[in-house]
Amino acid sequence: MGVPKRKPSHSRQRQRRAYNSVLRLPQLGKCPQCGEPYVPHRVCPACGFYKGRQVVNVTVGG
Repeated sequence: MGVPKRKPSHSRQRQRRAYNSVLRLPQLGKCPQCGEPYVPHRVCPACGFYKGRQVVNVTVGG
């Protein structure tokens, strides 16, 4: 069996693990109500709709 001759450095381990987070970026969908991009299975932050009904009241401005 192949066995590593030396322990991988902290830097090399972190470089390898850092790439895994790139693979899991959130895929954005288009809100059917307002057309803004949003994360699926979440309330749209722009209009407050989820599954075709108003769930959260969103105020315009700030």
